[in-house]
Amino acid sequence: MTASTTRRTTAARSRIAAVGAIAVAGALTLTGCGDQTDSATKSPSSAGANSAPLFSKLPKKIQDAGVIKVGTDATYAPMEFTEGGKIVGVDPDIAKALEKQLGVTFKFESGTFDTLIGSMQTGRSDLVMSSLTDTKARQEGLDEKGAKTGAGVDFVDYFSASTGILVKKGNPEGIKTLDDLCGKKVAVQRGTTYEDSAKAQSEKCKKDGKGEVSIESYPTDAEAQTRVKAGGAVADLNDSPVAAYIAKTAGGGNDFEAIANPTDAGLFGIAVDKKNTELRDALKAALDATIKDGTYKAALDKWNAGSGAVTEAKVNAGQ
Repeated sequence: MTASTTRRTTAARSRIAAVGAIAVAGALTLTGCGDQTDSATKSPSSAGANSAPLFSKLPKKIQDAGVIKVGTDATYAPMEFTEGGKIVGVDPDIAKALEKQLGVTFKFESGTFDTLIGSMQTGRSDLVMSSLTDTKARQEGLDEKGAKTGAGVDFVDYFSASTGILVKKGNPEGIKTLDDLCGKKVAVQRGTTYEDSAKAQSEKCKKDGKGEVSIESYPTDAEAQTRVKAGGAVADLNDSPVAAYIAKTAGGGNDFEAIANPTDAGLFGIAVDKKNTELRDALKAALDATIKDGTYKAALDKWNAGSGAVTEAKVNAGQ
């Protein structure tokens, strides 16, 4: 399937929170899982004695603290999720590789997805690392209608993902592409780009003279999955690595199948406040270093996500 411009903007993250929700989120706070990554047990480094290659590139405030506070929504396996009381997954493992370059601890704290950027912009975290798709709208702080709702953010892009369509095992409706969803019911996580993608697909179906997509939005993707498993919806739209992971693990691999659309790939980015250019540039340099030394690819391969690897770090390369 050849993706339209709209799909390339909205369908690739996938967990991209709706920008309108981000504008309201500034008054909200991260919820209380706290830091559950292995990094939480480390002691902050002393600014005067740190020999990490890129420590000097960090803002002095972070050098002094020895910690980068990371906002995430740890409900999105294999990208970030809670297991054995710790936040694990692709993003935390990439962060561990970045720690070695920067000489500080990445402290993950889990919150509600559509509040993460707002919480960062009010100072509760230093960055957001949560399978967040880099889009021009997010960069510029625009809502889905193009209206200015916030200051926007900068992205350091680190992963490429396409739309994954999660269907019931056996694919009883014969779903192969997004066009096959016309006239059918789809479940999605609220506040994600896939909610927007489903709406865009519904409009396309309507223009093509087919039935509109009936969209059911849920607070978590787990609820959307349950709806598909029960037969109440034909599909759950998701990121390709996430859909593949769910299909492989849920019910011992007996609950779902995953269909990927590699032609509409988009970039996940680490979101940083636009005013914090020093941190942004340090992250870019650190990511490039981990790509070069192989620790970045090793983190992806651990979770069978190597197909989403990028070859270089870029800033605001999303469409």
